[in-house]
Amino acid sequence: MLETKPRDVQVLPIGIDTTIVRSRSWARLRFEIEYALAKGTTANSYFIQGDKTALIDPPGETFSQIYLEALQQRFDLKSLDYVILGHVNPNRAATLKALLEVAPQITFVCSNPGAKNLRTTMESEDLSILVMRGDETLDLGRGHLLQFIPTPNPRYPDHLCTYDPQTEILYTDKLFGAHLCGEQVFDEGWEIFNEDRRYYFDCVMAPHARQVETALEKLAELPVRMYGVGHGPIVRYGLIELTQAYRQWSKQQTSQDITVALLYASAYGSTATLAQAIARGITKAGVAVESINCEFAEPDEIRTAVEKAAGIVIGSPTLGGHAPTPIQTALGIILSTSSSNRLAGVFGSFGWSGEAIELIEGKLKDAGYRFGFEPIRVKFKPTDVTLQLCEETGTDFAQSVKRAKKVRIARQPASNVEQAVGRIVGSLCVVTTKKHEEISSAMLASWVSQATFNPPGLTVAVAKDRAIESMLHSGDKLVLNVLAEGRQLRKHFMKSFAPGEDRFANVATETSENGCPILTDALAYLECTVNNRMEAGDHWIVYAIVDNGKVLNPDGVTAVHHRKSGNHY
Repeated sequence: MLETKPRDVQVLPIGIDTTIVRSRSWARLRFEIEYALAKGTTANSYFIQGDKTALIDPPGETFSQIYLEALQQRFDLKSLDYVILGHVNPNRAATLKALLEVAPQITFVCSNPGAKNLRTTMESEDLSILVMRGDETLDLGRGHLLQFIPTPNPRYPDHLCTYDPQTEILYTDKLFGAHLCGEQVFDEGWEIFNEDRRYYFDCVMAPHARQVETALEKLAELPVRMYGVGHGPIVRYGLIELTQAYRQWSKQQTSQDITVALLYASAYGSTATLAQAIARGITKAGVAVESINCEFAEPDEIRTAVEKAAGIVIGSPTLGGHAPTPIQTALGIILSTSSSNRLAGVFGSFGWSGEAIELIEGKLKDAGYRFGFEPIRVKFKPTDVTLQLCEETGTDFAQSVKRAKKVRIARQPASNVEQAVGRIVGSLCVVTTKKHEEISSAMLASWVSQATFNPPGLTVAVAKDRAIESMLHSGDKLVLNVLAEGRQLRKHFMKSFAPGEDRFANVATETSENGCPILTDALAYLECTVNNRMEAGDHWIVYAIVDNGKVLNPDGVTAVHHRKSGNHY
């Protein structure tokens, strides 16, 4: 998505002595899966002015200059007392260093793992740091007696929430957020944000559902009026509903019968990004992920996850021609603990050589492990295409694990109800889409129906584990290609595609006005924009508005899918 507006900063009061500073970008900031909806983002920071002052969660270097300019116009930074960090990452270093230049007296407030990360990130041991382990408070005066709740997870092992009883605001950093940019500071009409918040949860939180449940238990007793989130609108009007949704979504993950252990370490963030995309694909297929950052995990935690896992995926950077020590330790635990009849996978990023990936693959192969996918090797930072490959690979891996566990039992004779449902017929269509210029996908569909006259609209049912699902969110474009009788196109799109495989190889296409492929041998096509979608059991119901269309073969007859049972396609 091209940026349509310059980056800017909103500064508004939201409570007693409390101001939000929203750094906004309408463009997608980087290649990470949680930004894939390409709706921009806000990096939210908060300024509390008691007798002492505190700044919560300054943004990354993308916003450093305009953020500091906005702060200096409104606040006396030379008297700033505290900078509270919900998590620490290298991206924030530029902003934090700039703040220290203006206010060298700053004391940083963070968790114990955050303090270690901060010293590394800032390349300095000479920092004033207050470590919050959960029982400490920080008195800013005027009733702002801040409380701190560590809420770690594998991706953010230093994650820390901050609660202000004076305003009853819980500053949640990564929890309850969403990546979208707009004018709304609060979530009035909160239902319109449901899809974005669910997508953010699925990408960022679902692989850590067990830790999310623990965090929700810790936060449950606090009398909270709003969530001061790190990204997106402040959660105020839909607070109860979003909290309940987080519990429900987490439960969906932790209650799964089959688990994949996803073990990784990440030197500069690229391997962690790959792990996130693979995890997203696995959870889409109805398999739980036990995601473990080996840099912060104890051996017993790794051993427990590996023992109960039906599949094991391990990712590593290459440092000095080797896998880092935490990965070597994890690999030793796998080889000494896990049965080699489990499916395995290996991935990693590297700058020049990538020996760690081959080393891990070789050790697992020598131990007799079978591989669910070819090793994924990424040089430098992943791209959109790479992340799509990783997500599709994760889904395929999860389905292979389910087959190995014999989850898919032989179908029983269809019941009367299933036979009746099977008599509902639909036209055979191929849904095609393209995104970010390089990613395209297609899906054979028969659960398609006209839904509205004005505006002309239709619905398509998309199984949650379909690769195309992540490309059919609100605002996305698609083409519905209605097939004519005949088997050529139908046969092509009925086959299983490997992760990253070109769905349109040897198929005649042209580009529609909305950028998606048109199958020129189709009976007709409709260019559509996704308006919204609804979760329905094991499918998403996607509602799209028709923008354009044409009949390509006036003499053709629509292909129809006849079934005898309603329990499978």
